[in-house]
Amino acid sequence: MIVLVLFLTSCTDKQTKKEIRNHQNAVLTQNYVIEKKSEYNQKLSNYINNLTLEQKIAQLFIENLEGCTSFRSYETVGVMNGTDDKTPLVAGGYLFFSFNIAESRDKMQQFTKSIKDYCDSNGVIPPYLAVDQEGGWVTRLKKLNDKLPSNEEVAEEYSVAQAYELYSRQAKQMKELGFHMNLAPVIEVCTEGNAEFLDGRSYGSFEQVLSYGRACVNAYENNQIATVVKHFPGNTNTDPHTGLPEITLSKEQLEESIRSFKEILKYEPVSILMSHARTSAIDSGTPACLSSAWITDILRNEYGYDGIVFSDDIFMSALADNGYPPERAAVMAIDAGIDCIMISEKRFGKAAKVLYEKAKSDNAFAQKIDTAVKRVIKYKVDSGIIQVD
Repeated sequence: MIVLVLFLTSCTDKQTKKEIRNHQNAVLTQNYVIEKKSEYNQKLSNYINNLTLEQKIAQLFIENLEGCTSFRSYETVGVMNGTDDKTPLVAGGYLFFSFNIAESRDKMQQFTKSIKDYCDSNGVIPPYLAVDQEGGWVTRLKKLNDKLPSNEEVAEEYSVAQAYELYSRQAKQMKELGFHMNLAPVIEVCTEGNAEFLDGRSYGSFEQVLSYGRACVNAYENNQIATVVKHFPGNTNTDPHTGLPEITLSKEQLEESIRSFKEILKYEPVSILMSHARTSAIDSGTPACLSSAWITDILRNEYGYDGIVFSDDIFMSALADNGYPPERAAVMAIDAGIDCIMISEKRFGKAAKVLYEKAKSDNAFAQKIDTAVKRVIKYKVDSGIIQVD
């Protein structure tokens, strides 16, 4: 009995010492992680604090670009601040349309490289490069990448595992071409009220959207291509390019219709794109992309989402023809909590000037710009587009 007690005591003592060592190692690891995170946040803050207001505002736009061979800016900072500053005005990001896609992979790589080279030679923050590569009829890289079926086809013909592999290959090909971001996937559930507009761009039911949407987000982001889930909080069969979608669902029906977004956002995709739709149940008088109720109250506060929030194109008729010209829409977007304003035009100086002038006279608005630019810069640092020392 004495021997047994001594043996058990010895084992307990050894186990206790092992637990103590493990605990001490865990504490050291935790402290190291906290220290490194604090250093990172401080470097990020220092970088942002050293930016001029003009540089900050430029980061809040994603615009289209000229041609498909070599890059140059067609505006200067002076357009924004009313001076003779000839520094090239370069947006935070660029969105490539079909006419921006070169005829071969080599030429596409040369074009995207020319953007980085231009920024480096002019001392300008390099942009992220984005493209709509959803699949089906919205496939900008169809001449250069493997065939990419529509979301509807993927859900019908592929397993979730196969879909993950499909999107992983696309991501790797996009990365090789110099892209950083894909404006995909569409994670709206398909209904009678939006099927005509979506036209194969939805995975289908809530269960299908959740399974395949998650696979798509993970596949791209695990291969260093940021995703932009869209279009929150949905659409109708009215095309926002030509009209203003009006979602007339009750609040309960509306909450059910956007459940796919709430679930997918738990996986922290890099960004989300707002739709132009107005919803009668929530902030009925304001398009979602300009609504603080949708962006700040629901996305940020209720869902806890802290990624980049994009507006949809503020030049679309949904806004421009309904009392929201681009300059007004730009201010409303930032006020509502948007981080990045999408402009399909090849110039953003006029809209930037309006933001600049308001920020100079409105400290609360300037603080919103700081909050937005922090998310954009953080993404650029995390994705290796820029470095902070």
